[in-house]
Amino acid sequence: MTDQVSNEITTHEINSHEITSHEITMVEAVTLALAHEMRRDPDVVILGEDVGPNGGVFRATQGLYEEFGFKRVMDTPLAETLISGMTIGMAGYGLRPVAEIQFMGFIYACMEHLVSHASRLRNRTRGRISCPLVIRAPFGGGIHAPEHHSESTEALFAHVPGLRVVIPSSPQRAYGLLLAAIRNDDPVLFLEPKRVYRIERQTVVDNGQALPLDTCFTLRQGSDMTLVSWGASIRETLIAAELLSEQGVECEVLDLASIKPFDFKTILKSVKHTGRCCIVHEACRSFGVGAEIAAGLAEHALLDLKAPVKRVTGFDTVMPYFKNEHYYLPSEQDIVTECLSLMKF
Repeated sequence: MTDQVSNEITTHEINSHEITSHEITMVEAVTLALAHEMRRDPDVVILGEDVGPNGGVFRATQGLYEEFGFKRVMDTPLAETLISGMTIGMAGYGLRPVAEIQFMGFIYACMEHLVSHASRLRNRTRGRISCPLVIRAPFGGGIHAPEHHSESTEALFAHVPGLRVVIPSSPQRAYGLLLAAIRNDDPVLFLEPKRVYRIERQTVVDNGQALPLDTCFTLRQGSDMTLVSWGASIRETLIAAELLSEQGVECEVLDLASIKPFDFKTILKSVKHTGRCCIVHEACRSFGVGAEIAAGLAEHALLDLKAPVKRVTGFDTVMPYFKNEHYYLPSEQDIVTECLSLMKF
């Protein structure tokens, strides 16, 4: 555990078990969840490029090598194919590996293993063998990185049967969802929006309580419109909801969190209540997760909608270099403009 985190710990005694609370960032919440599960379950192991003494490119595994040793926190060569292949083998033989891919733009070398093997292992063996692995990857733009370091391609993996895709948007959800992902008996792609790794602090209680997968989180109540988003874009979505409230438009904000499978029931209930929906994501527009949500609403809520479903998204282009990055990422004003147009119907 880093000095920065350990200096901010408050200790409580609850039912004779030591529970600690921390004012921490999202990346520190990832570290906290990893450490908790490694202490709880000796089958949890970590592997990836520079995850050992270096603590990972974003320091998400800082301190774990010193506590758990090289047999459980393993540096690998710069070879994503090797990392994903080893992870599947470990999972098939009873371990619970958590692999780090340094940036999502480097994950494509893993797709053969994830699509052809990890996602199919339970079906291929008719339930005899599961594949309890987690692939962690920082993703998304906003940190002035090169193009392959700024991808948001969650929809590629959401299309794969047998593979879960999870995206936290805050320290508390990062902690709880990562615990759930590690304990899940099937493969999970855990995408961490690096733009908000250190942008806010929240109180996270290290009590080992996982948050449910496959569930939307309602972050704000409203009656005029439903805003659906995930990952880093939640920040702009919540700001936009406050700006709209000042203009008399009350928005309900949903954090999708689990991209695959997603909690359509919660979205549908909200949209039936508000009659309007705007979906916000920084990934490119075409064939995205937002399009899937919109299609579901057209199928199941057409008569409840007072206006067309809107999408505020990135463009169908490669993420630009940092001087133009802010033009690509949806802003709070982009969201406000689209939502006000929906209120005219």
